Amino acid sequence: QVQLVESGGGLVQAGGSLRLSCAASGFTLDYYAIGWFRRAPGKEREGVSCISISDGSTYYADSVKGRFTISVDNTKNTVYLQMNSLTPEDTADYYCAAKDYYCSPNSRGYEYEYWGQGTQVTVSS
Repeated sequence: QVQLVESGGGLVQAGGSLRLSCAASGFTLDYYAIGWFRRAPGKEREGVSCISISDGSTYYADSVKGRFTISVDNTKNTVYLQMNSLTPEDTADYYCAAKDYYCSPNSRGYEYEYWGQGTQVTVSS
């Protein structure tokens, strides 16, 4: 059974850090790309970052560049999103998703086949 499970969300003060995890089961990440998305209250879903596991290429939304880092631990079949210098504007539900092979800045949510249940991030001012 294919499953993605996010964890690591929580409440943090502005300027703080969190590390989100996306643990995959039922498939190996080798031939997939993993994307992180977020949906803030009253806003559209936004692509935050993605990583193509096979070649390690990564992409970031302009709003998080320089603050967020996506990485993978193949031994744990897990993708991480390290989030630093958090601001209240980062408050959202964060989701990871898997699509085949590669992602790009133009990758859209509908291209992703598998989705996690989400983890909530709240940044207080």
